[in-house]
Amino acid sequence: MRVLITGGATGLGQAIALKWAEKWASKEDEIAICIADINQERGDETVNTLIAQGANAFYIHCDITTNSDVQTLANTLETRWGGVDYVFNNAGVATGGSLLDEDIEQWQWVFDINLLGMVRVSRALLPLMREHGGGYFINIASQAGLTPIPYMGSYNAVKAAVVSFSETMKLELAPDNIDVSVVCPSFFKTNLDESMRSSNAASHKMLNKFFAKADMTKEEVAESIFQQVDKKQFLILTHKLGKRAFLLKKLLPTQRYIKNMLNQTKMMKRAMEKQI
Repeated sequence: MRVLITGGATGLGQAIALKWAEKWASKEDEIAICIADINQERGDETVNTLIAQGANAFYIHCDITTNSDVQTLANTLETRWGGVDYVFNNAGVATGGSLLDEDIEQWQWVFDINLLGMVRVSRALLPLMREHGGGYFINIASQAGLTPIPYMGSYNAVKAAVVSFSETMKLELAPDNIDVSVVCPSFFKTNLDESMRSSNAASHKMLNKFFAKADMTKEEVAESIFQQVDKKQFLILTHKLGKRAFLLKKLLPTQRYIKNMLNQTKMMKRAMEKQI
């Protein structure tokens, strides 16, 4: 089993790497894991932990906004492994703020990483999967892409784009025996806030509060992902409240759903508007 995880040095990416190594060790099956990230120190630490668990792991520096880095990644996997079986498009950043808070540069930054970075990696590795007769892309989106909340416009939009892109991949690549899943977790205890960009201090406070109140750890999210990927589920929802919110959005009339969301987000809106 050959697994690539972008953004695998920390956070959910690291938890996924450790979970896959753990599960394959219990099966007494060999697993090779590539951690592609921009943070070498954390990447090396993760690789050492994986090796201690019995995985054949290595780190490679890869900035997914740089075509040459992504192509080097693809070439390295072809040389070392002869291909790749699982690709976790996990690398991502966070943004927040009102429509006027977020300038165009911030929108371009988050789209270049969270969406176009995923496109670059998928395009580079698809030929390897086709050559070897199959594979599996697991794209990490967010609950924000399904049930958005105020003051996260660019993040909501880019994650919704990831969901749509993943569904397109699912339909397009099925004839090549290449499967696709899209993961939409809600808030969990992780370090995503480290990469967050916002000109509004209230956005940082709001997100930190959500992360602090999260009812799941990154390890629990990784376990949920493993179980659902094992069943080849396309849309992977990891949180009970997230599943409930998505179901309500599908079942309720649009106007009623919007009214319900407005009531739920009044306090958030007041806290943010004090800073505008």
